[in-house]
Amino acid sequence: MSRDVRTVLIVNGHPDAGSKGLCHALAEAYADGARAAGRTVQRLDVASLDFGFVSSQAEFEKGPPPPDIAAAQERIRAADHLVLVYPLWLGDVPAVLKAFLEQTLRPGFAFSYRPSGFPIKHLQGRSARVIVTMGMPAFIYRWFFRAHGLKNLERNILRFVGFSPVRATLLGSVGTCGKEEIRRRLAEVRELGRRGV
Repeated sequence: MSRDVRTVLIVNGHPDAGSKGLCHALAEAYADGARAAGRTVQRLDVASLDFGFVSSQAEFEKGPPPPDIAAAQERIRAADHLVLVYPLWLGDVPAVLKAFLEQTLRPGFAFSYRPSGFPIKHLQGRSARVIVTMGMPAFIYRWFFRAHGLKNLERNILRFVGFSPVRATLLGSVGTCGKEEIRRRLAEVRELGRRGV
């Protein structure tokens, strides 16, 4: 067992609350591996939560979070390791996942402003794993499209509030994978959960 990772929060960012597709299966595989290694695992499906979009700077900085978001913040605070699973939509995270991140990673909870310089990071001491599914080959997303959406999530959101290290797993060509390939990928993600990375 990884010495530092005892509690894992797995966030399924798929927009369809009723979906039991690949993102759901990947989240389950990671959870299975983490539990097998003796870790405490919590699951959160973003699409099943009740919250709206942040619509102003004042709301983002000073507004009270909706109850489901406040509960999610407590789960994040309690976790040593965060796992985000989502499908790539238009080169980025789905809108509901972005709205969730804006709602949860607010000033006061995730970071605090300073009079000058970079903000204070409140979520240090936690690591993160990002698992992204996509229809295109993963190498095309990385090398041709420069993985811009993933880089934004890693650098400007997760690392900005203190998560480190932030690791990524890209699963490409998911629409054309056979059953054996899907089984192999699920086994790889289950092993990541077992290792706590």
